[in-house]
Amino acid sequence: MECVGVSMFLLMFTIFLIIPGTDTKCTECVSLQPTQHGKVGDSMLLKVETHFDVQNVTFQGSWYKIKPNNTLLVTFDNINAIPNLRLTNRPALSLPDVSLKFDHLDEETQGEYELQINIVFPGIPSPVAATKRVTVTVSVPVSIPVISKTPESELVEDRDNVTLTCSVEHGTNVQYKWLKNNMVVGPSEQHTFSQDYGTLDINPIKKEDIGQYICEAQNHISSKLSKPAELIVFYGPYNLAVNSEQGLKTEGVFMVNPEELVYFECIADSNPPNTCVWISKTKNSTEVLMTGPRFEVKPHELPQGKEFLCRAFNNMTKKQDETKFTLVMSRIGKGKAKYSQEGSALSPLTFITISSVVIIVCMMFVLLRKSCHPRRSMISFCFVCLPSVC
Repeated sequence: MECVGVSMFLLMFTIFLIIPGTDTKCTECVSLQPTQHGKVGDSMLLKVETHFDVQNVTFQGSWYKIKPNNTLLVTFDNINAIPNLRLTNRPALSLPDVSLKFDHLDEETQGEYELQINIVFPGIPSPVAATKRVTVTVSVPVSIPVISKTPESELVEDRDNVTLTCSVEHGTNVQYKWLKNNMVVGPSEQHTFSQDYGTLDINPIKKEDIGQYICEAQNHISSKLSKPAELIVFYGPYNLAVNSEQGLKTEGVFMVNPEELVYFECIADSNPPNTCVWISKTKNSTEVLMTGPRFEVKPHELPQGKEFLCRAFNNMTKKQDETKFTLVMSRIGKGKAKYSQEGSALSPLTFITISSVVIIVCMMFVLLRKSCHPRRSMISFCFVCLPSVC
């Protein structure tokens, strides 16, 4: 097998030499993992796999640290290896293996490295070049991140903006990720991030931004989650409506019994809860009746068809909304409204179903009787299905 491998290399490089202008480079002669991550204080081996018989060829080369600065680390050949003595963290080679080993990683070890090898195969006078690069990261494990909020005061929808900052006491090469109610928060017109996602700017703040925020700090060797941070936003009022458990409501009109005490509630989606004002309206004037979310009405004391209005005001957002309704007195009976709303949709359906079943049963009975006594079929149908007519 070794002879076959050497023969294939000889054939390949002979073709390179025969074809004019062919560059004698061998990208498959060696392989090296392009990125390796390490922890401060640990060791690291930049393992180089050679895909040729190192015993039967002549080769030489060097390891360079090309970023952040270009430095010669080690030169080697088949006979010796010469470490760069200027490096405090001395890498070492173990020939014929050309892998590079760091015994103790520190932050200065981090960077980009390049391996350059010139290989002379038997029978081929010109050397073959192979070059590989590897990026090395050296990280300190991250500590538990902490979230801070600016400003720390209350936030009002459409008026304020907020900045959430995630930071760690220990850790290098840190990247951050934000989650709201366990869902990832991504960039948008309203949400912008710093380069490492350590800060989240929300401008302007919205009701939808309410929730628990968690920050995840991570690097190549560790990951930690912060404690949840609650974001509270003042908003509203939204979806203002007047409801009552009594009477019958149809498109803004409440029908109530003349002698029944009725309670109305003004409900809206709002934080904090709204201040509600109840107002009665006539053709010529308006009158403030009371303040509060609940309104008590005695219908027999009011004229027929009087119009009312609930006005909701949020003291924090300075926004308001209002809705109106008409009160009509009509004897509908206690519980009739609830029955009519819940049962009206079922009663016709039940009636149609029962009628259909009766008709089908009668027709089947007539058909059976007709098959046995044709002259009596019509009389049977009359007495069974239509007794009132017969």
